[in-house]
Amino acid sequence: MTAPASMEVSGGVEESKTATEPKPSAPTNVNAAMEEEESLPDPLKEALEAAEELAQSHPSKAITAFHAIVNTPDREDDAAQRLKEEAIYRLAKLHADAHQFQEVMLLLKTSDVFFAQIPKAKTAKIVRTIIDIVTKIPDSVDLQVDLCREVVAWCIAQKRTFLRQRIESRLATLLYARADYSGALALISKLLRELKKFDDKQLLVETHLVEARIDHALRNLPKAKAALTAARTAGNSIYVVPAMQAELDQMSGVLHCEEGDYKTAHSYFLEAFEAFDSLSDLRAPKCLEYMMLCLVLQGTPQDVSAVTSKHGLKYAGDGMNALIAIAAAAKERSLEAFDAARKTYGGVLAQDLLLTHHVHIVYEQLLESNLLKIIEPFSCVEIEHVATLINLPQKSVERKLSQMILDDKLYGTLDQGKGQLLVYERSTLDKTFSHGLELVGNLGMVVDSLFRRAQKMVHAGHAREGGGGGGEGAVSSA
Repeated sequence: MTAPASMEVSGGVEESKTATEPKPSAPTNVNAAMEEEESLPDPLKEALEAAEELAQSHPSKAITAFHAIVNTPDREDDAAQRLKEEAIYRLAKLHADAHQFQEVMLLLKTSDVFFAQIPKAKTAKIVRTIIDIVTKIPDSVDLQVDLCREVVAWCIAQKRTFLRQRIESRLATLLYARADYSGALALISKLLRELKKFDDKQLLVETHLVEARIDHALRNLPKAKAALTAARTAGNSIYVVPAMQAELDQMSGVLHCEEGDYKTAHSYFLEAFEAFDSLSDLRAPKCLEYMMLCLVLQGTPQDVSAVTSKHGLKYAGDGMNALIAIAAAAKERSLEAFDAARKTYGGVLAQDLLLTHHVHIVYEQLLESNLLKIIEPFSCVEIEHVATLINLPQKSVERKLSQMILDDKLYGTLDQGKGQLLVYERSTLDKTFSHGLELVGNLGMVVDSLFRRAQKMVHAGHAREGGGGGGEGAVSSA
């Protein structure tokens, strides 16, 4: 009888608990209100979408619409800031596509009210993104330089030091691209003094790398190596992003290539290429071309086919075609094929300092090997005949032969009076005489050593005899 009673009591307690539990009516109403607010259309977002549609047909009207979005005064929330930022990017792209670079600069000046509402870091990001948008316009280096200079002046007026330093580093890169090396070096030296005080490692790495490129372009290799070492030293204490690490490896390969260490240069270029390739960076084909150049300079042009078979389809272009043609000419030791390749792809090769310099080195190697091949059967040959066989001007052939004789690559002499080249056979040195002299010298040293030892023994014997005689005299006198 007690068990059913307890069950009834427990059931009553459960019913009372259920009855006293609060109903979740208030939270449900709040969530519903929030969902209703989120479902309401955002006027700024609708205005941005309408302006984007308008940009395809009427760019001028779209520019006015985007300006209205940026200058909306009564919205300062996060969503409005994101929409205004997107509108600024769309405006910059429209002006850049129309080559209205003054309007891009005016856009930064008219957005001061918006920039005052957002953090300085976001302002710096917006300014850098706008410059990146302008950078994508082809053949606009001069206009980018002017834009960067105006942005620097704007940063000085707004007292934005860190952003100014970033833009000055970009300006130095643009001056380097425009071949204004003196202006770029002056800006770099001033910027480096400031960065060392602020200890901005990331920007120091980028600036030292630009300095290394400028010094390399000026053929000042010791300073270029010092700048690259400084960049690597600054990068050891921070995290260097893969793209920047690939740039450092590429510059290391360039400097090793300039020093003639083509094997080490090839390994650096390979590391840079793999990094750029994984990032789908547009600089990957250039590293691939440098790898092919190093293979040709090492005297293994036949290995270029392995590189092209692996990456040729992905990175096909005039640069790779130029290196393939040069490698084929080097493999055949054909000056005519090399001249044809250089004539066909001269414009592509002239755009790169490293390729321009080292393609000339490849030509000199081919010329020397062809001259040695022609001269090999002769002991005396007319220079005019050699020039005819190699199909080059006689003065050029004569100058090259004299250079080869001075560099000890050819054993002979030029008889300019007769216009002949006298080729001598390299006599093998008979080492019997030198070995005989060495033997006589060693024997002389042995004889001298034995003579000194004999003298010491004689002196020691006389000393003993003298000591013994003194003892006998003493005994007899006693």
